[in-house]
Amino acid sequence: MDGFFSLFDPSEDDNAGSETRHRTNGHHPRYKDTNGNSRHHSNIKKYRGENGREEHQILDFDQGKLPPEPQLGNIEYKLKLINPGAQRLEHLVTQMKWRLREGAGEAIYEIGVSDNGQLYGLTENDMNASLQTLTTMAQKLGATTNVLRRKSIPGRRSVCEVLVRKIPEDQHNIELRVAVLGANDAGKSTLLGVLTQNEMDNGRGRARLNMFRHLHEIQTGRTSCISHETLGFDADGNVINYGGGEMITAEEISDKSTKLVSFMDCAGYRRYMKTTVHALSGYLPNIACLVISAAGVNKSLGTNTEEHMQIIRALGMPFFCVITKIDLTSPELTIRELTLFLTSIGCRKVPYVIYNEDDVLTANARLSENVVPIFCVSNVTGVGLDLLSKFLFVLSPDTSNTEKERLEKEPILFHIDEIFKVAEIGLVAGGLLVKGIITENTKAKVGPLNDGSFQPIEIQTIHRNKAPCRIVKALQSASLSFADAENLPQIRSGMVILANDDDDDEGPPFGSYFFQATISVLHHKTTINAGFQCTVHINSIRQTAIIEGIMGSQGLSTGKSGSALFRFVGHPEYVKPGMRILFREGATKGIGTVTQVFALNEKAC
Repeated sequence: MDGFFSLFDPSEDDNAGSETRHRTNGHHPRYKDTNGNSRHHSNIKKYRGENGREEHQILDFDQGKLPPEPQLGNIEYKLKLINPGAQRLEHLVTQMKWRLREGAGEAIYEIGVSDNGQLYGLTENDMNASLQTLTTMAQKLGATTNVLRRKSIPGRRSVCEVLVRKIPEDQHNIELRVAVLGANDAGKSTLLGVLTQNEMDNGRGRARLNMFRHLHEIQTGRTSCISHETLGFDADGNVINYGGGEMITAEEISDKSTKLVSFMDCAGYRRYMKTTVHALSGYLPNIACLVISAAGVNKSLGTNTEEHMQIIRALGMPFFCVITKIDLTSPELTIRELTLFLTSIGCRKVPYVIYNEDDVLTANARLSENVVPIFCVSNVTGVGLDLLSKFLFVLSPDTSNTEKERLEKEPILFHIDEIFKVAEIGLVAGGLLVKGIITENTKAKVGPLNDGSFQPIEIQTIHRNKAPCRIVKALQSASLSFADAENLPQIRSGMVILANDDDDDEGPPFGSYFFQATISVLHHKTTINAGFQCTVHINSIRQTAIIEGIMGSQGLSTGKSGSALFRFVGHPEYVKPGMRILFREGATKGIGTVTQVFALNEKAC
């Protein structure tokens, strides 16, 4: 959609009074170069390959039209919407309903644009009438409209981009899961503390104290486990968090928000890398946020940051970057290093530095095209945080309502990621519901136990986002408590909860020690052979496994692929063909897909 976005190039001169921006605060981050001079970058339009030649153009500001309207997805073009008849209005409402389903409750309307992408624009009266019709259509579906940007074109006409949002009937809000990664001392916990508490940091890490869960984390300043925090937005994009003049609970944030962003604060210290990978593979976040410090010791990305980026890419997850501590030093050098890494042959991403709200909207629409937005913020002065919040507000989940409905119709599959005990409640299991629907008093079964079998259980209560609820649906995270807690089996992380009737042609489900997978080695210093021991991550499973054999090969080196037989060392796990596997040991990393499972009941599936 280059043509439409090119209209919002901040470098263009606009006639006074001809442009209306929605909630523009007039803030444009400016940084100082090494000589102390104020600078404002123009966005990087091209990146250079290793041979130094310009290889890819990010945005073409000279194009004057959009590509044809996509048949699928949540983007709709409308030339005009002026006084439609009753039958036409009903058709438009049905069309909007379908676009909202495709966008998981969110749709983008481009007004003044024909179906073939031509930018005709509308006069002021026609545009106002079209926006009123769009609002009427949205109200019939219980949705809201939010003008993202409006820009004039030649001939005293304008085009407009509108966000339509409808909370699904079975949900309180639209939920987005964001994993926050980065090296230790990059400022991940501080950034989340500032966003969720609405209080600036003092430059010595005060804001991060609310994120820590253990005493040793407070003492060392290093996150060692996964912590969860939420940030809400109302229909107009205003932030709802724990800050403000009155005390507010997590339940109230959820109730007041039309969109809820769930952050997972991951560990950055290399010692806790297994915990970070476990969170990425187990909770299936919609997007990852890679935090990088502009005040790094060696003025470079660092080994941990590059490794986190490699893991994100291996999992096929979209991501954006946040450069922190720009109040201490200019981010110029960090942007340069990050750009070189993102545009390298092994990565091939398109960096896009964010300077204003137009850049935010452009980056949001281009995430599917390998664009990586880069934000520069300060947790002390607050520079750039408004643009980051705007991005989180307009960012849509990557799963359509159609796909969610399909998953909800399937039998229950709940991945247990965390186990803890609550006074007067007993054992509580937290994790992600991948398929199906769970309600209070649902009868299910949990496993696999040490013999590979599953044991019946009854789910008593459900909590989501630190608040009680009666139902949890596919792709939602939740915490579950159980009836008859005294007779529960020994539940551990990596187990699954299945429906009672989840029996296939091979009989009841069983755990497995052995499974076969097609794997690709991302990095290894020498050659991987039979007997190689590594940590395997499959969804919420994290266990040491041994490669018992490699089919048709003496070994696998970096960049090679093959089929390998794995054996879990500790206990059986619930693995099914098609599941994604990520294995690592030190600097060694590899990915793959499970192709065959050998269950303990001696039947292969």
